[in-house]
Formats: sequence, structure tokens, C-alpha cells
Amino acid sequence: MEIIILSKNFKKGLSLTEKIPGKTLTLPVLNNVLIDTSGNFLKLSATDLEIGIQWWGLCKVEKEGKIAVPVKFLYQLINSFPDEKINIKEKNKTLFIEGQNYKTQIKGVSAEDFPIIPSFLKEKFIEIDNKKIKQGLLDVINMASLSQIRPEISGIYFSFLKNQVKFVATDSFRLAEKTLNFSQNSGYKNILSEEVNFILPQKTARELINILDETQKNIKIYFSESQILFETFSQETDHPEINLISRQIEGEYPSYQDIIPKEYKTKIILNREEFIRQIKVASLFSGKINEVKLKINPKTKIIEIFSQDPDFGESKSNLPAQIEGEKIETSFNWRFILDGLLNMKSSEVSFDLQDNNGPGVLKPIGDPTYLYIVMPIKPT
Repeated sequence: MEIIILSKNFKKGLSLTEKIPGKTLTLPVLNNVLIDTSGNFLKLSATDLEIGIQWWGLCKVEKEGKIAVPVKFLYQLINSFPDEKINIKEKNKTLFIEGQNYKTQIKGVSAEDFPIIPSFLKEKFIEIDNKKIKQGLLDVINMASLSQIRPEISGIYFSFLKNQVKFVATDSFRLAEKTLNFSQNSGYKNILSEEVNFILPQKTARELINILDETQKNIKIYFSESQILFETFSQETDHPEINLISRQIEGEYPSYQDIIPKEYKTKIILNREEFIRQIKVASLFSGKINEVKLKINPKTKIIEIFSQDPDFGESKSNLPAQIEGEKIETSFNWRFILDGLLNMKSSEVSFDLQDNNGPGVLKPIGDPTYLYIVMPIKPT
């Protein structure tokens, strides 16, 4: 193999691929990146056997070939190079890299030892605006739980309908749902005849967010029985730039629609920024279980926010609000309340409650696409 490539382009590809492998002693070949030539492109591939990534960058190919070399070491090396053209050659399982003032060589391994990354039939796909899918994931991704007992809640639930996409995540203590609604010519193309649902591992979802920073074009999604492929495209050509391949999490996602309350005893509308501010103050006195107590009084139109810590003292504040319904006293983990509020952009939010021990439902006023459910701390 012999190529000429801009060092900044090589850095870009390595910055994406070096994030995937974790250091492994049982399969050391996974610590490598596969460097390959494909037409007028340099192709980089990395995998941890659950997630695979492939990146293509334009280059001048003098001689085709392939080699696998330690990805994190190579990334550190190339990241130290200035922005310039670099020559890359492979000979006898060694990679030679030469810049204007640098000559280096890295020992590699045979490309034949590198695991095969699955390929997909690309006849059926979903195409979606990359900015919208990124925002949808950002709104829910932190709510998933890395659970060994319930692996289905360890990922993000995707549901694709003809004109709608839903993202859902939960750790059983709180749940976030983001809905994207699409009309014609709105950056969404679903050529599949049936509804498509799958659970994507949280790690893959985070990598997907990372690669969506790299492209302004729509992203295509392809499906197999147990795996998912996300494909982005180069700005200069119609050639793919990044393929992110992941396993799906097996199992059925919880029937989360069943836990969304259908009726409420108390409905509240309040200022989001002030609610955040008072919750943050109360959090300083919330103790080991992060408990913040809320007393909602419809007559006075006041929410009293109270927290107490035996070592530091206590905090009490009053928050004016529009309140309809019954008087309620309940407790929540302040971190869970804050996570929901910080994902909302509206100046006001609604907070609906069933009773003293029922879940609370937070929604941004004026944005029906986001729903956040938080379970209370029940008295012992």
C-alpha cells in the first residue's frame, strides 16, 4: 500500500475510529485499526465486536494494500503532525509515515487477522435529517440505565412510523420520550411498509451523536435481523463517509405507554428557570438519598420546596405557580427532576401529579414533542 493524504483528514478518521476499541488482552487484534484502500479513498475500520465503524477519506492511491496497526498509538502520533500532506506506505507488516520533517514506522499485524465487519443489503432504508435525530437522542440518552438484570432498558428505544419517529429511554425511576413529526419534504424518508422498532445500546447512541457532528447531510439507516447500520455521506461526493454498525439489544422494550398517567389530580404551570434555581438550592441540603419535598397548595398558588440534611441543616423556599386540583405533598430525587428540566427549552413547564405517591409528568409548555416522567421517593 502507498498513499498520499492530508494529515488533517487522516486525523479526522482516526479521531472517530480510535473511540471504538477498548483495550483487550484476550483479543489484542481489536486494539488495531484496519487501514485499507478503496478506489480513491482511504478506509479505516475499527470494532469491539459489538460496535463497528468504517470511515472513508479522499486520498491519492499510488498502490493498493491493507494493514492493521494499534489505533490509539497511531492517533497520538498523527495528532502531533502539522497540517500537511503525508506519505503512508506498508511493507512487511510495518507502516511507514513520512511528513516534511518526520519519518516514522509502526509495527502492525496482518489485515487477514482483523475481524470482518458485517455488510448490509441497502435496498430498504430510512433517511432522516441528521440534526433532528441528534437532538432527539440528546433529549433522552442520559435516562437509560446500564442494567445487567434488565438489558432492554440499557439502550435507547427507536420507533419509526410513516411520518413519525420516537426515541425513548428509562432507568425505571424516570422516563423520557421525544417525538419527531414529519410532513412531506421535511428531511424524512421511510420506504419501509411496516413499523420498525429496535433498542440501540447506549454506547452506540453516544457514538452516533459523535459522528453526526461530522456531517450536514441526511443520515441513512439500514436494518438486519439483529444489527443496525447508520450511514453518513461525504460533503465532497455522494460516497459514504461513515458507517456505524451495531448489534441490537435483544428483548422487548417495556410497555412504557401503560405507565403514562391518563388522569391527574393536580396540574401545575411554573417558571422553568426559577424551578431549576430553587431545586439546585434545595439539593445542597438533600441528604444521601437526594430527597427534595414538594408541598403543592392550590389555594395559595404556592409550591413549598423543602430539604433537610442532619449534617448541614435545611432549606425551604416558595415558588409561585398556576395550580389546579388537589393539595399534594410528595418527594422526588432532585437529580431526576433537574435532568428533565434541563432538556426543556421553554420558559414555562407543566408538572402534573396523580397523588402523593404517583409519578410526576413534566412537559415544556408549547412543545408537545417531549414528555418526562419521574417516580417519587415513597415514604419508608
